[in-house]
Amino acid sequence: MTASIEVDHVAKRFRIYHERNQTLKSAVMRRRRAVFEEFWALDDVSFEIPQGGTFGLIGDNGSGKSTLLKTIAKILTPDRGSIRVNGRVAALLEVGSGFHPELSGRENVRLNGAILGMSRSEIDRKFDEIVDFAGVEQFIDQPVKNYSSGMYVRLGFAIAINVDPEILLVDEVLAVGDAAFQEKCAEKFLDFKRDGRTVVVVSHSLPSLQNMCDDVAWLSHGKLVETGPAPGILDRYQESTRADAHHGADGSSHWGSGEAQIHSVELLSGREPVSRPLNTGDELTIRVHFTAHQRVDRPVFGLAMESHDGVHLWANNTRDTNRPLDHIEGPGTIDCTVPSLALQAGSFRVDAAITDSSTTHVFDYLRDGAEFSVARRPHEEMGGLVSLRGAWGEPAPSAPYAAPVVTAARAEGETEPA
Repeated sequence: MTASIEVDHVAKRFRIYHERNQTLKSAVMRRRRAVFEEFWALDDVSFEIPQGGTFGLIGDNGSGKSTLLKTIAKILTPDRGSIRVNGRVAALLEVGSGFHPELSGRENVRLNGAILGMSRSEIDRKFDEIVDFAGVEQFIDQPVKNYSSGMYVRLGFAIAINVDPEILLVDEVLAVGDAAFQEKCAEKFLDFKRDGRTVVVVSHSLPSLQNMCDDVAWLSHGKLVETGPAPGILDRYQESTRADAHHGADGSSHWGSGEAQIHSVELLSGREPVSRPLNTGDELTIRVHFTAHQRVDRPVFGLAMESHDGVHLWANNTRDTNRPLDHIEGPGTIDCTVPSLALQAGSFRVDAAITDSSTTHVFDYLRDGAEFSVARRPHEEMGGLVSLRGAWGEPAPSAPYAAPVVTAARAEGETEPA
């Protein structure tokens, strides 16, 4: 099978500076001292991505997934090795990348489409399709700075797929989309596969990768662990992460630039710490303990919840719930209260994050900040993770059922028969 992408002994190095020279004198005084260390985000990575399928990149935070995707997209240049890409590439790597926040959605479609190589006539022809796929018809003439993270991603993805790329690169940004949008994306990936095109996706959602991917590559600390068919590698990766957690390895539990830090996530039922399994319908307060090591203007606090096997259930942040914050400085706490927990029996994990106002720059992300369980009820609904508490009515008489008559729409220009 022809390879869409060939990664050949690729290595990528970054310099991590411990201190910056503020004056010429300090530069001269320190010229013999190393004020930085080298960090190899990728180290001798080689594999091929076959044409006409969906390929996943997996690994813990800091494993090199996003760096590799940016290197494939030619945003970064490898320090060693080479990457051969056989086809036209479109990339969706960050929420809002390529968008101007002060411009409207309509203007950004035209701007972003032009950046990606679409002609004006091509943008005009595909404009309605882009807006319809993104589901932002009502807001297309509003500045995108007022869009939620989900709207940003939907619009960016809709533009990227309408460039008609032979290779589509997608980073974790799809995680901010709702379930309906993720299903539309999965259908589009299947269309790409049928057309012989290739999708490369980075995600922490193992169930999503299990459903979407034919093959995956597993990275750890910049090195390739293995590559091959998705089911077996995803199972081995999940077993590895569970083993690390059991042995208390927390090297990848925190990541971010560090201006603000999350110390812990506390779960409260009423005013008391959660010390027993919760019940469906209980109130749950999630309290984030943090310290801002410097003044941080317009921060965004976010939470995400998933089941013990990695199914993404819920995400919420202070920006998208119309609770903008002015600034934080020093130690503090912030609460998010779920008035009625709509979960059925199971074990669940909570992640927490602090970002800038755009949610693209992460000050701190704490994975698995808290865990809790929900007890099984005597008359629990049949299966599933959520309880929608549907209420049944009584049977009522009706007229005999008649199936609706479906008639084919007449082709444009077709005339009535004589």
